Amino acid sequence: MREKIGMKVLSKKPLPGKAAGGCAFDGAKITLVPITDAAHLFHGCIGCAANGFEGRKSKSSGSDLYVKAFSTDISNEEIVFGSEGKLIDAIEYIYYNYSPRAIFVYNTCVPAITGDNIGKVCEIERDKLGIPVIPVDSPGFAGAKNFGTRIAAKTLFDYLIGAREPEFTTPFDINLIGEFNVAGDLFNILPLFKKCGIRVLSSITGDGRVKEIATAHRAKLNVVFCSQAMINLAEDMEEKYGIPFIQVSFYGKTPIENSLRKIAVAFKNESLMKKVEKVIEEENRRIAPELKRLRTVLKGKKAVLYTGGHKSWSGIELLKDLGLKVVLSSGRKSTAEEREEIKKLIGKERLVGQIGARKLHKLLIEFGADVLIAGGRNMYPSLKSKIPYLHINQERFYAYAGYDGLMDFGRQLEITITSPVWNYLKEKPYWL
Repeated sequence: MREKIGMKVLSKKPLPGKAAGGCAFDGAKITLVPITDAAHLFHGCIGCAANGFEGRKSKSSGSDLYVKAFSTDISNEEIVFGSEGKLIDAIEYIYYNYSPRAIFVYNTCVPAITGDNIGKVCEIERDKLGIPVIPVDSPGFAGAKNFGTRIAAKTLFDYLIGAREPEFTTPFDINLIGEFNVAGDLFNILPLFKKCGIRVLSSITGDGRVKEIATAHRAKLNVVFCSQAMINLAEDMEEKYGIPFIQVSFYGKTPIENSLRKIAVAFKNESLMKKVEKVIEEENRRIAPELKRLRTVLKGKKAVLYTGGHKSWSGIELLKDLGLKVVLSSGRKSTAEEREEIKKLIGKERLVGQIGARKLHKLLIEFGADVLIAGGRNMYPSLKSKIPYLHINQERFYAYAGYDGLMDFGRQLEITITSPVWNYLKEKPYWL
């Protein structure tokens, strides 16, 4: 059995009272909410449900129940005298009015401190209602965002995976772990698997279904996407069910091809290997004219990538395939392993941690950046620096995974960098 990967994450500790982002609850929420036919009930104050909800733009091919945020919205009186009764009422209200396949009940800071026993409540309601009612013990003070993701993964392993058998299996059944279908990324990847003859038994958790995730223990291979944050689930499934796992990335042409080949090699099937090579050849032929055009426009442009997690290194591959040079990348909210990957790709001296807007503005000028690729809050340093900006974080509207995602990413970069507004900004004002 392979050695367990450490839990160390290089990100800021959560701050008590901070309304959105960075805490264990936030990590658990963004990990499990993409399960589309489940109800997600946040036990605690209304702010925990409202802040940051639906910010990840995970898409669904079916049910839209997951986009409804349910909260017990506990009051001062319930904080003093207990809120388990209100939690029971909320669970039953959801069950009788929305018919969910499962209900995830998230513990937050206040009921965790006052001592509400959500585990016992969920057990009682599970027996009464006959559906999975699953406690997610993820109060914000438990740790950072990545730790919350691991709590969510362990929750799925303990309460859902292995709960039912699939109707049938195939020799090439896989689980996708750590792909959250942000902006529809998964919809660019699934056709590739289908062409290769690989069946996705369950997606954990992008566009996920409760029944499919419950059968995940019958897959032949676990395919872990990009992030180290859910690696504990793959390790636990290998230990209990004997399912091997590999890690892949589908951002950028080279990683896509390496990942498809890696999956074929893991199955040790000659026919599958040939099929994968054929699909790669067909896809390369299909995108070649547009990729050549985009590289002509973008070649040699300098990019600063200021994001976190797996995007801080998978984004480098994506940009390189389009001909850009990444002069700086951030390792904030990234694990130690992800930071090492960045160092391998662009060098230790081009890796930065959490920096403020003033410092980011200074580095953009210092490195002569042609474009800043970052999250929404970093738009303003870009505008102050008069440098083009492209959104890459979870709030984005475009899918960037797979071959089609590579093309869309290139087109968005082209539109951003070649916009005439940047030339106007750099001109001397007419009144001077």
